[in-house]
Parts: sequence; structure tokens; C-alpha cells
Amino acid sequence: MENMSLNEKINELVVKMAKEPENIANYHQLSELYLMQKDYDKVISVLDSLLAIKPDDVQALVGMGTMWFYERDFRKSLSYYNKALEVNPKNYLIYYNIGNVFAEWKNFSKALFYYNRAIDLNSTNPEIYNAIALLYQDIEDYVEAKAYYEKSLSLDPENCNALIDLGNVCFKLFDYETALKLFKKVFVLNPDNELVAVCIANALTLMKDKKQAYTYYEKALSMTDDKYKIYICYAISMTEFKEYGKAEDMFKTAIAFDPKAPNAYVLLANLYSSSNRLCEAVKLYKEAIQAAPNDPETYMLLGNVHYLNKDLEQAIQAYRASISLAPDNDEYRLIYSQVMEDYVKSVRGVA
Repeated sequence: MENMSLNEKINELVVKMAKEPENIANYHQLSELYLMQKDYDKVISVLDSLLAIKPDDVQALVGMGTMWFYERDFRKSLSYYNKALEVNPKNYLIYYNIGNVFAEWKNFSKALFYYNRAIDLNSTNPEIYNAIALLYQDIEDYVEAKAYYEKSLSLDPENCNALIDLGNVCFKLFDYETALKLFKKVFVLNPDNELVAVCIANALTLMKDKKQAYTYYEKALSMTDDKYKIYICYAISMTEFKEYGKAEDMFKTAIAFDPKAPNAYVLLANLYSSSNRLCEAVKLYKEAIQAAPNDPETYMLLGNVHYLNKDLEQAIQAYRASISLAPDNDEYRLIYSQVMEDYVKSVRGVA
């Protein structure tokens, strides 16, 4: 079958299965071929047929759990993993997969429990340590995350995902020099990865190396047609180096590249607001709201600019919109109440 096309291999296996419907190996091979095609519906169909013949097939149960995980039906995914665990309670991969389900549900303690059980059964698998590191990173415990990424890399020194994630954690811990070393190591392994080039540029920016930072942003832009986020990072770097005119032009370039995305509008509006160009900032915040009408923070920023411009009625209107979208945000409520006090005093003529 080596020289056959994928479709030819599938057709041959389908014929085999018709002749040998009890041959379990054919089902596994066919599901793997459909998986290579990323045809998840057919993978599920084949595995479902297999489980009708052999309900305790662990590989099929894990496969079904993984398919439903891809489909983001985590309850159904967990049900298959639990069935697999009943058949084989010593399979580390099942515990690891269950940990992934609880990680998706943001259930830290249960995810950690199952990952640790996976480690008990297989202590040399770097992906488990990487998954635990991500758990700690999600709750902003960067010291613990760093320790687990380092353990993962001790087992697999060229794991690009772990190198990047550890670099990001070092970034959060303000260790930009180590972050830069890690990102550069990944760039050696993947010299065509524009996202890594941006990570290097971001680290160089915070290390105040403008020339090298700009060089890597330019490299990143030359590597991809999807330039929007790179333009934004480049513009933010320019503001760090106080090149505000260049930053303004770069934000405008990002807006022209993707007029329906809100980020560049907001960031350019922030730049205008900080330089007291309040009317221009208002216009841009409103354009950002048109692009993303359900973002409470943009309404809050708009309200702040109206307040600075001494337009209390417009500020109150924006703050109310923000609170309606995020009713549990105490900070937004506090700002709103303070502005309302100012507004009442102004109406009453109280100094």
C-alpha cells in the first residue's frame, strides 16, 4: 500500500472491511487514514462501528474521546475516556487526555490530579509537564509554570512549543534576556516562523535595542501575508522608543490592512488620548465600537476621553454602555458613580 494514494488506500480498506467485518485492525487503519484527511465525521463513524463489535477496545474509546474533544463536546469526550479508563486503568495517555478536558473546563485541581496520575505512569513524557506548566501559566503562577517548562525541556530540549511558552513566562517575569535566548533558539529551529520573529522583536524592544527590534519586525513582515498583528506590535515598539509619528502611521497601516478589526483603532485612539488629541481619539473609539460593539473596555475608554473633554453627558452615556456589558465590574461602577457625582454637582452649580 506504500505507493498508493490516500484515497486508494481508503477504498481498498473499505473493500476489505466488507469482506472481513470482524477484522478489528481494518477499522483502526481506516480511522487513521480518515484522520490524516481530517475527516472527523468519518473517523467517528468508523470507530462507532468498531465499538459496536468490540465495546472494550481501548484504542477506539480513546480515539472517540479525542474526536469529540476536537469537536469541543467535552462531556461526550470525557465519557469515552472514562470508559477507556475502566478497561485499562494503567494507561497514562487516558489520564493525560482527561486532564486536558478538565483544563478546557478551567478546573485546575482536577486537571492537575489527572496530569500527575499520568506522570506516575510515565514520568518521561515532556508533553505532560508542558500541560501542567500551561495550567500554572493560566492562573498566572509563572514561577511554577517556569519550573514545569524547564522539566519538559530537560526531556525534549528542542520542543519548540515549550521553548516559546517558557520564553513568554520569562517575559512575564521581566527576564527579557532569557526570553530572548529562548526565542532565538526557536528561530534557529524554525527560521520561517514570523511569530517567533515578533517575539524576538518584542523582547529586544523591552531591552531597548531599537535597531535589532525593528530588524526582526521587518523580517516578520516579509514572511507572511497576515501582517495585521505584526503591524500592531511594530507600532507599539515605536511608541516605546518615543517615535510617535511613525507609530501613528503604522497603526494607520494596520487599520487599512484590516478595517474590520478593532485593536488598531483602540491603540491609535489611546495614543491620541495620551497626547491630548481628544476629538480624534473619540472618533477612533467609536470606529472600534462599530467593529466590536460588545467590548465594555472600549466604551470605558470612550467615556474617559469624553470626561477629559469635559463632556460629562457623553461620558455617562459611554460608561452606562460599558456597565450594561459588564454589570459585575466594580471598577467600571466606581468610575461611573464618581462621574455622576461630578455631573450632579455641575448641574447644581456646586464648585
